[in-house]
Amino acid sequence: MILSLNTLLPMVWRTIKNPREGAEEVLSLGIPREALWPLLVLVLVLSIILGQITTLLVASAAGVTVTGPLANPMVTGVLQFALLLVTIFAIHVIGRSFGGTGNLGETILLVAWLQFVMVCIQVVQTAFMLILPPVGSLLGIVGLVLFLWLLTNFVAVVHGFRSLGQVFVMILVSMFVLAFVLSILLTLAGVSVPGQI
Repeated sequence: MILSLNTLLPMVWRTIKNPREGAEEVLSLGIPREALWPLLVLVLVLSIILGQITTLLVASAAGVTVTGPLANPMVTGVLQFALLLVTIFAIHVIGRSFGGTGNLGETILLVAWLQFVMVCIQVVQTAFMLILPPVGSLLGIVGLVLFLWLLTNFVAVVHGFRSLGQVFVMILVSMFVLAFVLSILLTLAGVSVPGQI
């Protein structure tokens, strides 16, 4: 099946309106397993390119210069890919440990789709950041809420869970535990957080 923007954008809108049906629609596309990782990388590259464009445009409009590690697309790319990997395997492993029935391929596909939906939201946010900055900032908050809502529904669909409330709590607890473990690992590795002694 050949997917174009004319096909994908209406799917994005349907996913936002009804995340469960959107997730099921994506899973029904029959995308081959060997295409899943390249698809994830492709969406990641789109996200990085858009992120760099957004950063440059907003910084230019504000009259500031972008500096630091996060201004480097390679650094942001590695960080985003690592975050996607953690997300994928956390959804798969933790979900299965709670009786979920989803497989790794379905998880990769839905995480890639979630990333693409958020890229589309970022395009809209960037446009408003340039035209109406207060609305753009508000869309940033809306985007975060939408991300959590879509993620909750996607996890429920891929693992066959019925209670969105329980899935949401599981996601929050998992995020807290992963952040705690990561902070310990970074401390053991001698990496300090800026602003701390």
